[in-house]
Amino acid sequence: MKFRVERDVFADAVAWAARTLPVRPSTPVLAGLLIEAGPDGLVLSTFDYETSARATLDAEVHEPGSVLVSGRLLADICRSLPAKPLDLTLDGPRASLTCGSARFSLQTMPVDEYPTIPQMPAATGTVPSEVFAHAVGQAVTAAGRDDMLPVLTGVRLEIDGTTLSLLATDRFRLSLRELDWSPSTPDVSVAALVPAKVLGDTARSLSAGGEVTIALSQTGVGEGLIGFESKTAGGVRRTTTRLLDGEFPKVRSLFPNERLTFARVDKATLIDSLKRVSLVAERNTAVQLTFADGVLTLDAGSGDEAQASEAVESTIEGEDLTTGFNPQFLLDGLGAIDEPVVELAFTQASKPVVMRGVSDDSDHEAVFRYLLMPRRLLS
Repeated sequence: MKFRVERDVFADAVAWAARTLPVRPSTPVLAGLLIEAGPDGLVLSTFDYETSARATLDAEVHEPGSVLVSGRLLADICRSLPAKPLDLTLDGPRASLTCGSARFSLQTMPVDEYPTIPQMPAATGTVPSEVFAHAVGQAVTAAGRDDMLPVLTGVRLEIDGTTLSLLATDRFRLSLRELDWSPSTPDVSVAALVPAKVLGDTARSLSAGGEVTIALSQTGVGEGLIGFESKTAGGVRRTTTRLLDGEFPKVRSLFPNERLTFARVDKATLIDSLKRVSLVAERNTAVQLTFADGVLTLDAGSGDEAQASEAVESTIEGEDLTTGFNPQFLLDGLGAIDEPVVELAFTQASKPVVMRGVSDDSDHEAVFRYLLMPRRLLS
């Protein structure tokens, strides 16, 4: 095998493919990055039996072939190379890499022991890449991180015609993001539970392309697999991952159809105030929020410990109420909202708050909602 490729293009593709490599691979070959050179250029692949990454790029291939080398080592080397064409040649059990005056000799691993990269299911539809990346970033805010509850570490992706919904919950909060997309068939209706970490990383990594193709197996071959593909200036990037098993809780019904009290507050002002007041909140204690007389008052601390209080101007409609929330969870929700004004809606003090953004555009409807369970206040 022998090929020449532009250093920047190759380094970018290697870094993208190597990002999914396992930290502690179950077998040595799973730490490898597979390079395949053929008439159409290069294909770089990684796979750990759960998630695969595949990048294609143009190159001058003088001799076709394939080689498996340490992915993280190759990524580190490529980042340090000068901005000159890169040549890679397979010489027996070693791969020789030359770039300008820099030369490296890499130990190879047996290609025949590397697992077969899974194929993409049939395309389900497409969505603008930047829109998708932003929507996923909002949704994963509420995803669980406890591996003892694996179902809650996923994002439920629901497709219903031209609407794509993303839901996540860790039992204490819930996020829902809805967006328009272009399905391959107009009446498609399917759902999948995707690992939140993989989904978030994949959506960010594909944001440079114009659009993302989502390929979700519905029945038959490839069931339990989802794929994402995007075309960039450097070539085609493709990721597949296995879906999570288990039944995601039916959480949509948690969003109430009515509200007895709601307040609208400048988001930036509320975030700044909450950060200050929560400095004195002890671990696992709530920040108290009191809505009354057109003012939102934040309080934290109690007894002989440090205390803090701050008032924030707000528009309040409905009954006065006092409640409390985990300050970090509250900040997470506020940070995920795009609009400059946030609305906090309640049915009663002991029930969850539903947060959404409010825009000056009367025709604009918030597409992201964040529900947060209250915390018991210290007496």
